Amino acid sequence: MNKIITISREFGSGGRELGRHIADTLKIAYYDQEIISELSKRTNLTESYIRQVEENKFIPLLPITTGRTFSSQFYQAMEPDQTAFLEQSKMIREMADKTDCVIVGRCADYILQERSPLRLFVYADTDFKLARCREKEQSMEGETDAEMRRKMNGIDRQRARYYQFHTGRTWGETSNYDLCINTTSLDIKSVTAAIVRLFD
Repeated sequence: MNKIITISREFGSGGRELGRHIADTLKIAYYDQEIISELSKRTNLTESYIRQVEENKFIPLLPITTGRTFSSQFYQAMEPDQTAFLEQSKMIREMADKTDCVIVGRCADYILQERSPLRLFVYADTDFKLARCREKEQSMEGETDAEMRRKMNGIDRQRARYYQFHTGRTWGETSNYDLCINTTSLDIKSVTAAIVRLFD
């Protein structure tokens, strides 16, 4: 069975960087934004729409109703979002079957659960994430700490809703992962070395 590592992460925690370092060190494939590009090619959905679905714009949880039915317009609105997730799930399984890989986000830990991936959740203290965003995120340049906190918390809420909607599980709950890593006081390269030793 292939080496498969999935990474879920809080915004600003360094999870994406960790995933890239692990993939480079193990000399295996790394999938993140590449999934969006490939998904756009396979469907009639633009990359910008797919990002909106992942970040915020998916259909919310179905409400509980009594004696009512949903209109055809509701299902028509829901269909592209579900199509995107189902096709993305198919792609992720194909990637995992084809090669050793690191996959960041996109419910990959859940989608690939039968393949027993190493499931990582990466988090960090708020001040660390703020400092990291100041250094790494050009889109947040000029924003106050309060504005950045709101944005970071908003992104994490969106990730949690997306994960819960598609998996029925709680994003960040320790029982859903094999390792939960607090990067606040850790060097990414040192964490990478520790993870890589698990595959020796």
